[in-house]
Parts: sequence; structure tokens; C-alpha cells
Amino acid sequence: MRLLLWLVVLMAAAIGVAVTARFNPGNVVFFYPPHRIDMSLNLFVVLTVLLFLLLYWLVRAIRATLAMPQRVAAYRQRKREREGNKGLRDALKALFEGRFGHAEKAAMRAAELPENAGLAALLGARALHRMREPARRDAWLAGIVHDNSLKTARLMTVTELRVDEHQPEAALEAVSELNASGQRHIHALQWSLKANQQARNWPEVLRLVRILDKRKALHPALSSRLREMAYEALLSEGTHDAESIQRAWASVPPEDRTKPYVAQQAASAFNARGMHDEARAIAEEALKAGWDDRLVRAYRESAGPLGSTTLLAQIENCEAWIHERPNDPELALTLGSLCLRQKLWGKAQRYLEQALSDVTDPDMVQEAHLKLAQMHEALGQDAEAAAHYRQCALATIL
Repeated sequence: MRLLLWLVVLMAAAIGVAVTARFNPGNVVFFYPPHRIDMSLNLFVVLTVLLFLLLYWLVRAIRATLAMPQRVAAYRQRKREREGNKGLRDALKALFEGRFGHAEKAAMRAAELPENAGLAALLGARALHRMREPARRDAWLAGIVHDNSLKTARLMTVTELRVDEHQPEAALEAVSELNASGQRHIHALQWSLKANQQARNWPEVLRLVRILDKRKALHPALSSRLREMAYEALLSEGTHDAESIQRAWASVPPEDRTKPYVAQQAASAFNARGMHDEARAIAEEALKAGWDDRLVRAYRESAGPLGSTTLLAQIENCEAWIHERPNDPELALTLGSLCLRQKLWGKAQRYLEQALSDVTDPDMVQEAHLKLAQMHEALGQDAEAAAHYRQCALATIL
């Protein structure tokens, strides 16, 4: 349709020019002595238009010739950009496909474009890390150390790769540099948590777990397991003396002190160092918050001395608890052991035999037989004591 309109316009213009030229009697004279040129006005107009078109074409040709170097440079730049961007896409694709050698080669092509050099270095470093080429990987990363626009990406990559290599010190150095720049996003905290876990920096692990829990960035099961591991390490290390354990326990937040695995570790640590009063208090508070057999075992191990008000109070507590849990073998074993310590022979025998009838754990079977053997031996009943010692030995073998 547009072509048809143009044809109509051109035909109308041609008809107009032809009609106008037919009735134009004018002429043009060029006089330069002794020469004289005469031509019609119509021819002069046509020649003028042709001369204008010739000059216009000549000027455009000169300008195009002068602009040719810039056009060639722009063409080459566009070509480099196409090849560099294609290399970057190929590197990403190969990295996700697990073709790490191809990914590195594509990253090298992408790095030829300055705008892609930083990202290409990160991709190349990740590919070489998977290929177990640490020297070449570090060379890629070293090339972008001074690129501030990629500082966060570089440090996050270094942290992740160092943690994967089990080099927590190097990972924590990167985390410290990242924190110094004010970057504290969740992913950085998660990698910092892994690095501190590998470095066995348990106080920092606990701090990071609390932060991530507030942001709902950890699965509850993982959070609970990490807390358990941290408290186990903090409260059960053999190098700790009594004062160190007290300081470690004082640093535990109140909301964590009644959790079974924390309280059990603390009570066991205090019991191991002869601080039974502290262990007993910890177990009692935790048992009030929630029942757990591990706490009952720690409570049994923190028995007071013979005839003390502490031991009698423990027996009373266990008797109150056993009314609520009459079929709990751990509690029955604990009450029987406490009664044995207080030389309440009848109660001790009854509860120890009750524990034996309900228990399935070999360690508990062994302990119950041992306690009964000790009781019979104290009463001078050598045959019964020997029988229980034999059962205790069999339980050990099994």
C-alpha cells in the first residue's frame, strides 16, 4: 500500500514538473568573455539538481570514508562482546552440567571481554576447584582482588571453597574481611557457621545458630543438632577443670539450661569433677521442665552421701516421680540405687528387681545386676550375690 502511494506521488510530481517546464519560456546565459553559454531555464534547473545530488553523494562518501576506522572498531567491539557473552553463557552452562574443563575454557573466552572478566574469573575458579586444581583456581581469584565491584562475590566464593576444602582458618579470614565491609546477609552467616563448626569454635557456632534461628534460616532439626554438638564440646572436654566448667555453664542462656541434652551434658561434667550438688540441681530443674531418661541417669550419678538430707530428698523426689511413671525402668533403677546407698535394703531390692523386669538396655541390665549383687554381698548373702555377679558378667559379654 505504501509503495502504491509513493508511485502515485512520484507520478503526480513528474506530471507537475512536465507541465510547468512546458510553459516555462525562460533561459539562462553564462557569459565569460569571450565565451557564452545559453541554456533553457528547465535544463539549468535539472543540471542544478543533478549537481546538488552529486555533491551530496560526494560529501557522504567522504564522511563515510573518514568514519570507516570508527565503524571498523565498533564492529570489532560488537564482535568481541558477542563472543565474550557467548563464552560467559557457555561457561555457566558447562559448570551446571558438570563439564568443568569446558567451563574453564569458556571462562577464558569470556574473560577476553573486560566487562566479563570478573564473573569469568569466579566461574573459572569454581570449575578448577571441582577439578582439584587449587593453584590455578587461586590464580583466577587473585586476578580480581582489586575489583571492588566483585569483592562480596569473591569473598563468598573463597569462603565456600575453603569450607569445602576443610580449611576453616582461611574461610574465617574471608568471613572477617566480608564482615568488615558490612556484608552480613544470611548466606554469609550460613557459611560462617560451617567454617566455625570445622574450626571447633563452639561459642561462635552457638551465636550464629541463635542469629540464624531468629531469621528462620535453619531447619529446627539442624539447629537442635548443632546446639547439642556445641554444648557437648563445651561441657565435656576433658581439659576443663571445675572452674572452667562453671564458667562454661554460666555462659549458657537460661532458655537452654533446661533442655535435656544441655542439662545432661552439664550434669555429667559436674559429676565427673565431683561437683554433685551442682549436677543434682541442674538435673532437678531440667526434669521439672521435661522428662528425659538421660537426666534421670545423671540424677542417679549425683547421689548424696549416706545419711545426708540431700540423699533423703533425692529418694523422696524419686518416689514421687515413680507414682507418675510406675513402669519407667530408668527411674526404678535410680530409686533402687539411691535406696541401696541409704541402706534401705527392702526398697532397694524391690525397685532394682522392678527395673530388671522392665529394662531391655544391656548397660542397664548390667548395672541393675551389679547393684543387686552389691546389696546381697552387704547382707552376707553370698550365693545370691554370686548369681547376680554372674548375670552381670553375662550382660557384659552380650
